[in-house]
Amino acid sequence: MRKLTVLFALLASPAMAASGPFFSLQNTNFVVLIAFLVFLGILVYMGVPKKLTGMLDARAVQIKAELEEARALREEAKTILASYERKQKDVAEQAERIVSSAKEEAMAAAAQAKADLKDSIARRLKAAEEQIASAEAGAVRQVREQAISVAIAAAGDILSKQMTADGAKASIDDAIEQVGAKMH
Repeated sequence: MRKLTVLFALLASPAMAASGPFFSLQNTNFVVLIAFLVFLGILVYMGVPKKLTGMLDARAVQIKAELEEARALREEAKTILASYERKQKDVAEQAERIVSSAKEEAMAAAAQAKADLKDSIARRLKAAEEQIASAEAGAVRQVREQAISVAIAAAGDILSKQMTADGAKASIDDAIEQVGAKMH
């Protein structure tokens, strides 16, 4: 089917539609064919195909160089990526070590703070017990002093009510003798 389509296309071409002989300068199709062949001959004579192939070869060499450079850059990028991945892994491990070290230091600091707090509480309890004991001793002393004062006052009242002038004189003489005996 294709072959038939191509045959009909060639038969319907303008070369077949022209009247008169094909190989005549009167036929425009023949003139265009000769001009085209001359043009192709000039192009070949001037070396255009060599120049085109040279340009294409140069472009192919340039593309090949760019591909090699791209491969080299890709390899370099892979090494840099691997290096950064190693560095990232090292940094992650170092961060993990720092975190674990910080946790250990925090635990040690917490234990030290706990021990310091226990010591501080013990010191404060001891100081409070000493203050309480001192306050108790002071209160006992005040009670004794007050009791002694009351007893002396009561004894003084009783003695003053019971004492006569002769008894007071004898008591004073007695006290003087005792002082004199103790002094010598």
